Parts: sequence; C-alpha cells; structure tokens
Amino acid sequence: MKIFHSINDFKSTKKTILTLGTFDGVHVGHKKILEKVTQNTENGKYESLVLTFFPHPRMVLHGQSEVKLLNTIDEKINLLEKAGIQNLVIHPFDEKFSRLTAEEFVKTVLVDQFHIKKIIIGHDHRFGKNRTADINDLIAFGQQHNFEVEQISAQEINDVSISSTKIRNALMEGNMALANEYLGYDYFLTGTISRGKQLGRTIGFPTANLKIEENYKLIPQNGAYVVKSTIDQKTAYGMMNIGYNPTVAGENLSIEIHYFDFDQDIYDQKIAVSILERLRPEQKFGSVDLLKEQLKKDKQTALEFINKR
Repeated sequence: MKIFHSINDFKSTKKTILTLGTFDGVHVGHKKILEKVTQNTENGKYESLVLTFFPHPRMVLHGQSEVKLLNTIDEKINLLEKAGIQNLVIHPFDEKFSRLTAEEFVKTVLVDQFHIKKIIIGHDHRFGKNRTADINDLIAFGQQHNFEVEQISAQEINDVSISSTKIRNALMEGNMALANEYLGYDYFLTGTISRGKQLGRTIGFPTANLKIEENYKLIPQNGAYVVKSTIDQKTAYGMMNIGYNPTVAGENLSIEIHYFDFDQDIYDQKIAVSILERLRPEQKFGSVDLLKEQLKKDKQTALEFINKR
C-alpha cells in the first residue's frame, strides 16, 4: 500500500475508485465499504484509494481532549492495508480545510487531484463546510463532473448501523464481546513494554507494563481482562489489568500484562495486545495476599475462557 501524507502528494496515472472518512476502528461496517472499493478496480484498470484525516476532525473542531479514538494512526494504516487498499492519503485536517465548500472539495480534490472514476460512501455521509452536503448533492456533482456515486445502505452493513461511537461506548463499559463483534477483530492496544515497580514478580505474577504514547487512544474501562499477543511469531495468552492498583496505593493509571507460561525478556519491545474478554472490575483488596488469591482465580477463569475459545 502506498501512503501519502497530503492530498497534494498523491500521484497516479489511473483513475481512482475512492472512499473517504475517518475510518476509526476499521470495523465491519467500514470493511463492507472497503470491499466494494477493491472490487470496483476492475482487475487493475483503476486504483483503490482511501482518503482519511489526521488529526481526527473532532480533535480540531472541538478540542483534542474530547475525543478518544479506537486506532492510532499506525494501527489504522495496518488495518487498511490488510483490507487490500492500494493507496492511502492521510491528509492533515485543519480549520482551513474544514472551510472548503462541498463544491470546492469535489472539484479541487476529487476531480482535479484524485481523477475520480467512482466514489463509494456510507449511508450517512455528509461533507463540505459545516457538513452541509449529502448524498444527493454528491450525485449531482457526479453528473456534473462525470463520476459515479455508490451509496452503501445501513441494511447492507449487517442490517445494523454499526458506528465507531457504539464501539467506543462498549469499550468504556468493558463489553468486549460486543465491541469485538462490531469491529470484526479483537480490540487491541499497541505500546512499548517498560519496567514497573516489579511488585507482581514478588507474588508470583510478573507483569509487563504497556506504555502507550498516543494519548488519544481509547483505553477500555478499568478492570482485569483476558489478552493475547504475538511475540516472535508465537501466540502468548495472558491477563491484563487496567487501573490504578488501589491495593498498593497506586497513583497513576497503568496497563500491566501477565503472560502465562512465558519467560522472555521483552522490555523496550513494541507489542500489540488483543483484548479478548473482561474478567472483572478493578478492586481494592485488604492485603497483598488477598490480591494474590484473586489473581489465581483470574488466571483459572482466563484459562477456561481461552480453552473454550
């Protein structure tokens, strides 16, 4: 997949089959659209193209602190590449770009820069300054500039209007089953393994601390979870705690993973952690011994879940 970091950087000798949006999560609804895009290239006659934006438009228009996203930009790139997209344009979204009228956007971006043959969009897409234009406007522009418009209906997307907002809400409630169903894959966190206070090692549950650089990445509700990672091409299962470690008077949010049957130095490695199921909420225990007993129960529950899976 070719990656361009501005609309103006994109170059192609072929006309494009295009879709656009934030694609946060690259969930099953998004994948329906992406499949249509790749299927319409007519075996190489046209090129598939996704236009997305970073920062997320809501970060710019409403303030960064208000928005938590399902994917970091690197995670989104990987997911779009797996979907078979040939070209990805990640355009810097700013207030100037947000003021482009729908007509300016269609003419200068879609027609002049992308040489669009066809655009495929979701059922609820709006665009242009203040998001005033809709599918009917786009069809009219298509007739004017000689490109096709295909709309994906809500019914085509698994008869469910799947949205990134619904997935965010499920994650914030710790409902991994629903979030993962809507995503079409297990929600994952990507970060670097660092050394913590080493408390887990003293009670028989050594943990790897996951540090996530991107502060806009959505972290699920605090609690204990069943997780898995691929490390050196091998699957490692484990359990993860998201929270403040109240039993030992922790002050900062931490993400700690205990991998089962695993004894490998992974400090400073960048690792993706897929979250399979929530075991329980975060709890404060009366002693470290009680915490240790609960961790034994968590491990047993996690192993039962993994064996069923």
